[in-house]
Amino acid sequence: MLQIEELQRVVWPGSETEIVPGHLLITAAHNGGLAIGAFLPSEDGEALEKMIGFVFGFAGLYFTPDGPRPKHCSHMLGVLPEHRNTGIGFALKRAQWQMVRHQGIDRITWTYDPLLSRNAHLNITRLGAVCNTYQRDAYGNLRDGLNVGLSTDRFEVDWWINTQRVQRRLSRRPRLQLDLAHFLAAGAHIVGSAQENAQGWLVPSSSLASLPEMGLGAVSPLLLVEIPSDFLALKQADPNLASAWRFHTRTLFEDLFQRGYLVTDFIFLPGRHPRSYYVLSHGDSTL
Repeated sequence: MLQIEELQRVVWPGSETEIVPGHLLITAAHNGGLAIGAFLPSEDGEALEKMIGFVFGFAGLYFTPDGPRPKHCSHMLGVLPEHRNTGIGFALKRAQWQMVRHQGIDRITWTYDPLLSRNAHLNITRLGAVCNTYQRDAYGNLRDGLNVGLSTDRFEVDWWINTQRVQRRLSRRPRLQLDLAHFLAAGAHIVGSAQENAQGWLVPSSSLASLPEMGLGAVSPLLLVEIPSDFLALKQADPNLASAWRFHTRTLFEDLFQRGYLVTDFIFLPGRHPRSYYVLSHGDSTL
């Protein structure tokens, strides 16, 4: 648990008050929660050495017409910078999936910043989570280096861990990679627009046309919403543009979720000028 404390300081630097302390991690783990670490093996392979990533969550409740039901609330996932993009985050979430299933729970929820494309790729594309809940300024003003200076809007995702959708994403057989051309060929519409400015950053449209005026209504089966491919770099280079993206996407997602749309996929197009798009489907039946 002390190693998890130290890892938090590296992943979310700048504010000691944002660290979840070891005694709370222990208490949660002894009462239905989970704290899972990823370690480098020693040179002889006989022991574990340095922790390079962790996931932490605790037991919770959600409410249905038939009364409260248990869920697992996944609170934190962190990987050291030098070990990102190596599959550690996916492996940690897969271990969490296995252990929560053994607890007899079928739903895991967590929040993440919807403008972080790397997190979107892991959560939506690779893990198969879905989302139709947008939380404005979910945590107030956080003081760590990643969140300072911007409202903490979040997606709250649902990971229905016993569904075929999730089991297929977590299987050993690779999923067919769908790109922008696949979705456009299937009739998907891009909502809102973005153009590069002189500095090479994407700028969202200054005015948002309503969906009825665009001829889409609430029945178009597939919509695409673009976000910056590297929001953290954009935020550092141009805080005002980062804030504009926050309010632009907040308006879009709140409107679309109210109309019955659900985030079901995410597209990342690599290249010299990478692009990132959320895929939204209309209605739960699309799953």
